[in-house]
Amino acid sequence: MEQRRRRAGDAGRAGDPGSRALALLMHAAFFLLLGASLTRFLLRHPGETRTPWIIGLSVALAVLYVLGPVLGSRPTPRSLLWLGVLVAVWMVLVVLAPSFAWCAVPLFYTGLRILPPRAALALVALLTLFVVAAQLRLAHGFDPNLVLAPPAVAAVATAVFVHMQRQAETQGELIVDLLRTRRELAATERREGTLAERQRLSMEIHDTLAQGLSSQQMLLQAADRTWDADPATARRHVRTATGIAERNLAEARRFVHDLAPADLAEGGGLEAALHALAARETAQSEGRLTVRCHVEGTPHSPLPGRVQSALLRIAQGALANVREHAGATEAALTLTHVDDRTVLDIADNGHGFAPAARARTPDGVRGHGLPAMRARIQQLGGTLTIESAPGEGTVVTATVPLPDAPARPTGPLTHRDTA
Repeated sequence: MEQRRRRAGDAGRAGDPGSRALALLMHAAFFLLLGASLTRFLLRHPGETRTPWIIGLSVALAVLYVLGPVLGSRPTPRSLLWLGVLVAVWMVLVVLAPSFAWCAVPLFYTGLRILPPRAALALVALLTLFVVAAQLRLAHGFDPNLVLAPPAVAAVATAVFVHMQRQAETQGELIVDLLRTRRELAATERREGTLAERQRLSMEIHDTLAQGLSSQQMLLQAADRTWDADPATARRHVRTATGIAERNLAEARRFVHDLAPADLAEGGGLEAALHALAARETAQSEGRLTVRCHVEGTPHSPLPGRVQSALLRIAQGALANVREHAGATEAALTLTHVDDRTVLDIADNGHGFAPAARARTPDGVRGHGLPAMRARIQQLGGTLTIESAPGEGTVVTATVPLPDAPARPTGPLTHRDTA
């Protein structure tokens, strides 16, 4: 705790303009008082035998005081020795010439700055006694002001310095806490960034490589079952699996390059990528599933790359669910551009399901698709809706608001499962 308080005090003094200004003021006051005291002595006592001693001790006191900032403000053995010699030289000067007594005020500050509180107060009391004694020597008779004024000045100077020192320590603690908070915040942001990147990569892998490997597995299993009875069909399954492997290889290389979908990297934008996806899904299903693609409207400006990538991944994930779970014979991708949003619908004529019941089902390996779609669309500030019922097919709708697009009022809400 003491070490933390010392660090806080150092930080507060280093960053507090008031402390630096006070230090400069005290240094200037010391040399001004020292020069004034020496001048007064030389004018009042010309030609005295003690004059060389007074001049020599004044010069020594000035040199010693200049060495103070070099030694620092912490109570080290060197700084304590320096302070002791400085006070001793000043006391000798006061004994020889009482006019040097008022140099004690800057020495109050020096002692309070270096010494622990109790030792500093003891030093202030000792210096104050010397000042009172010196003023009484200069007076022609007893004067109560000379007895009371030096302790009052010492008390005010000490109170002001202690108050500023506490303020500096408080400010230093705030600086230390701020720096620690900034470090913790930076570490938290790094952790959150790492988790977000992991989630994004898991969604990318699920929507591409994992879905492709799942399709390959089903095709190879079908080829194994029909190898003896229908070699031609088995070979067709193997060739289809080989095509999927080629696509997965392209996706893996794209991950290494920049994690953009391979269909988008080939050029043509989202519309061309969706048409290519529909044609590929139709070809790979070998007549069991027909996928059509429709594009309606024209965007007022090119879609951002992250929007195109997210919508393509959602289409891939939704068609994978259709292929593996829906038992559908037809599916349709419909991309609609309106003034302030882009909407992607994936519809199928499969057996459907109850979205509310599916939402209460614990996620397994096959349950990652819909949460991944929701996470993608929410990152873009959009919504994912699912309309389905047993025996009535399924429609998955992803809506993405477009930046810098004119706002338009939305219609009444329909009964949908909305992400």
